[in-house]
Amino acid sequence: MIEFGIKDIIDILLVAIMLFYTYRVMRESRSLNIFVGIMIFVVIWIFVSQILEMKLLGAILDKLVSVGVIAIIVIFQDDIRKFLYNLGAHRRIRTLMRLFSLKRTDERDLVRLKKSIMPIVMAAMQMAKGKVGALIVMERNVPLDDIVATGDKIDAEVNQRLIENIFFKNSPLHDGAMVIGNHRIKAAGCILPVSHDLDIPKELGLRHRSALGMSQESDALCIIVSEETGAISTAHNGQFHLRLSAEELEAELTELLK
Repeated sequence: MIEFGIKDIIDILLVAIMLFYTYRVMRESRSLNIFVGIMIFVVIWIFVSQILEMKLLGAILDKLVSVGVIAIIVIFQDDIRKFLYNLGAHRRIRTLMRLFSLKRTDERDLVRLKKSIMPIVMAAMQMAKGKVGALIVMERNVPLDDIVATGDKIDAEVNQRLIENIFFKNSPLHDGAMVIGNHRIKAAGCILPVSHDLDIPKELGLRHRSALGMSQESDALCIIVSEETGAISTAHNGQFHLRLSAEELEAELTELLK
């Protein structure tokens, strides 16, 4: 007689949840067919080795499964990294981590934050009026030293005129991204990872794709000024916020950077 208890129910629920989230990640990454193929192979493997007890074929499939685990890790390394990052960056987990953090945002930190945010907002508005393309990456908890290394290091205070001059059309650094972290401009002319998401609207150009790619691989907040329309947008956590006003941009910067 087969015993079926609470532990078995919990076991089945956990497996179902794991398969559901794996399915969702595969669907978002356009790898759903591969996921379905893997599931079919696993079902055949269990049927052959456990139910039919075919020793020879079961042994061959066992070897394929042991090698296949490594192959899956290699094939889906970007998806696995994204899944683990999203797990660690989940809002509830971040809130729990802040409870154990010794660092607290006091009044002086907020004043300093406002002082560094306003030049960015003002520069974005001025560049939007003149339809000057710009891409600014705001570093948060994940260090962006590898991105900074791709550009020219500046290490200067956040200044509206400096930001506008760097993104001026004749500037040699205007095509790359600017990285701002710890209330300072770290580098300009940086190269960002480009998102290949097929759901990105066609009217959005390379700056928007680069901003989305950066937001998918880190917790950075990216600010984009469109050269074609002058619209100000942001990308964070793999999501766009398009056509923002100065007040909306300031509010988002304050909320995410404090």
